[in-house]
Amino acid sequence: MKNHRFTNYALSDVKKDLIAGLTVGIVAIPLGMAFAIASGVKPEYGLYTTIIAGFLVALFGGSRFQVAGPTGAFIPILLAIVLQYGYEDLLIAGLLAGIFLLIMSFIGVSQLIHFVPRSVTIGFTAGIAVIIFSGQIANFFGLTGVEKKEYFHETIMELMAQAHTWNGYSVLLGVIGFVTILSITKFAPRIPVLLFALVVPTIVSVIWLDGRVETIGTAFGGIPKTLPQFALPTITFNKVLELWQPALIIAMLGAIESLLSTVVADEMTHTKHNPKRELFGQGLANIFTPLFGGIPATGAIARTATNIRSGAVSPLSSIFQSGFVLLFLVLLSPYASYIPLAAMAPILMFVAWNMSARKVFAQIARVRSGDAIVLWVTFLLTIFVNLTVAVQVGILLSAVFFLKKMIGELRIKKQKVTAAEVMQFGEATVKYNIQGPLFFGTAKKFEDQFESWIQEDVKTIIMKMEEVSVIDATGEAAIANLLDYAESEHIRIIIKKLPQEPRSFLKKSGLYDKIGADNFYMVKDLT
Repeated sequence: MKNHRFTNYALSDVKKDLIAGLTVGIVAIPLGMAFAIASGVKPEYGLYTTIIAGFLVALFGGSRFQVAGPTGAFIPILLAIVLQYGYEDLLIAGLLAGIFLLIMSFIGVSQLIHFVPRSVTIGFTAGIAVIIFSGQIANFFGLTGVEKKEYFHETIMELMAQAHTWNGYSVLLGVIGFVTILSITKFAPRIPVLLFALVVPTIVSVIWLDGRVETIGTAFGGIPKTLPQFALPTITFNKVLELWQPALIIAMLGAIESLLSTVVADEMTHTKHNPKRELFGQGLANIFTPLFGGIPATGAIARTATNIRSGAVSPLSSIFQSGFVLLFLVLLSPYASYIPLAAMAPILMFVAWNMSARKVFAQIARVRSGDAIVLWVTFLLTIFVNLTVAVQVGILLSAVFFLKKMIGELRIKKQKVTAAEVMQFGEATVKYNIQGPLFFGTAKKFEDQFESWIQEDVKTIIMKMEEVSVIDATGEAAIANLLDYAESEHIRIIIKKLPQEPRSFLKKSGLYDKIGADNFYMVKDLT
């Protein structure tokens, strides 16, 4: 794969990439820890993911500006895997997802990702946002004794059961975090808002509230001041059978979010990414990250956009970002022990609010159509069941509505036989204009017309098929059935103006020869 991402790169661009990398690194540190905690694992695993995935995707990916790492979209499915199988199996699922992504890159699945209906992506994205937001309520209110639950309704019931344990100091820190986010976003948007939203409540906690709120140190024992250690997870055939489905969902979700991120980057910079190479880079990242304890990663839209706005020129900016986070891990990670969990909550709630796609959701929901039904079903299944089922049912439901719509696209109308046709085929001739696709979804509708076509006084049936867009194997079988039916009644079938592509399909299937070349009339032959 030839790399065009460093075309016209100059030495002066290194400084721009360095500044952009440092800026993104400042944003990535709190997000990496927050996403890891929300996924049910230790905060350092989010930093490991940020370092390794960010480096590998920058090196092997298909976009100049993509920044990869842990993202909010993965939180529900990763948490479900951790609760059901454990952290070790999460590493296996992540590695399998990386293999799936590599396969996707080689077989060209990058193009198929664009066929996932928007109602499905908006539905599960909004559902994920609700799960992330509700998952931070316990930290925001400082609730104690709260057990992580796999299902949304169980989480709400657990929160209600432990509501009496709320901590006023945690609420105070959470409010300070929100005020910091809203103030900086409105009055100083260039300042790294998430870092300040983490630092300001932490300072307040250290100076005035020491020991009165739960912190990363008290909850997780702090973050080790060491590099991630290589360890190969124990992979068995039974583990693969258990985890291949959630791994495939991780891969699909990662591919969708990664490619969406590169499209956003293309629109912002007027460049063009290589989708196959991008999935290849994401695949490598997700294979190697679990070997060092990291969680699944994908392209992060917000960090990629920050990278571009900060003046990034090439993938070096993401490499610098990884280096900056690595320095933080080695030099400053002990100080992360003082960060209150209540300070993490506003950050993740803010992320959830931004990713909820509120306006688009409302726009689709307002329209009374199949898309609205798919949106609500995907949204509710994401919240109350899981993301795996939601995506599968959403896509299946979209296909059903699509088929229903396509069935209506097949139109069959009786037309007046022209004088030229009467002269050529005789008075006992009828003609039907067939428009639309003739495939497995519409073949039954087509066959239902046969009985009304086959009459005693009819000797020739002309089918004008100029506007037949496609014929598949089921459609071909329906035409063959009509031919057999007509032959039994000694009726001739004429096919008029069939386009080249479906005509070629009939030739390959052998039906063209069975009908007979003299029964096909092109544009110039018969008007």
